[in-house]
Amino acid sequence: MNNSKGLLIILSGPSGAGKDTVLKELLAHNDKVRVSISATTRQPRQGEENGRDYHFISREQFETLIQRDGVLEYAEYCGNFYGTPRAQVEAWLDEGLDVVLEIEVQGAKKVMAKCPEAVSVFILPPSFAVLEKRLRRRATDSEEAVQKRLAAARGEILQAADYDYMVVNDALEDCVSDLEAVLQGEKCRSARAGNLIEEVLKNE
Repeated sequence: MNNSKGLLIILSGPSGAGKDTVLKELLAHNDKVRVSISATTRQPRQGEENGRDYHFISREQFETLIQRDGVLEYAEYCGNFYGTPRAQVEAWLDEGLDVVLEIEVQGAKKVMAKCPEAVSVFILPPSFAVLEKRLRRRATDSEEAVQKRLAAARGEILQAADYDYMVVNDALEDCVSDLEAVLQGEKCRSARAGNLIEEVLKNE
């Protein structure tokens, strides 16, 4: 006996919070979780694959999706569209699979408004000092780029209270366990139980 529809999960956090690592670990332990793949109109970069990294589509195709309400959220960045296609997400949810949207705060708020049943989780670093250390450890960004990321992170963290849950990524295993507990708790909420009581009593 289970709730047939999956959970729509919004996952956000500043650069350096470890979202990708947390999500990778969550997927390794849960075969009922899927990650939404964004669509974009930009050209593929070296090593990227269509359908794995992004759905690479034309601007005309993306504009058609927008007109048909085929994206849950979208934004234009550096002349290219990026967004979350609705069809695959809804198909997975209908199959009873949980779907994670790993998106930034602006896009997350659009999905929250459009899909109030979504569960929103913000991944926090244990401290701002740790976040800065993680960003500098990458050694791929200039000082100016690091400062821009830190300024953006501060603004994003200030909006974490708009999310349903905040999970601190200090120790990876603990962070993933907390995230799994959030998802399990949401599945047990009465509001999501649907006809569970009727199912229990139908063979009385």
